Amino acid sequence: MNLLLDTHVALWAITDDLRLSAEARSRILDPKIRVFYSVASMWETAIKHSLKPDRIPVSGAEFLHFCEKAGYEGLPLRDRHVLALESLPHLHSDPFDRILVAQARAEALLLLTRDSVLAEYGENILLI
Repeated sequence: MNLLLDTHVALWAITDDLRLSAEARSRILDPKIRVFYSVASMWETAIKHSLKPDRIPVSGAEFLHFCEKAGYEGLPLRDRHVLALESLPHLHSDPFDRILVAQARAEALLLLTRDSVLAEYGENILLI
């Protein structure tokens, strides 16, 4: 199954952060797997970088550049993704995480995350 990277996983992958597990790195680098980043992750990164650049050292523009350089495919926000939120249980309060779950479900992608709360959403979530 193809992957959608949670924002923190994408950031770890593009910055070669040691918090990215060997399993996650292996899946991301597997040439048979298509890897996607969400425009919602770029949006989240841009907001958080502008508020706390010491905690999020990558700007939205840099996030985009590094994801494209890594060969990740951009996933725009579509109407069906927003509509999928209506049927999503309220297990997580973060709107960025919720839209990533909705996108993964709508596009039949596996959301790669370290967020254990997101794992409660079930079949389209891979906790690494």
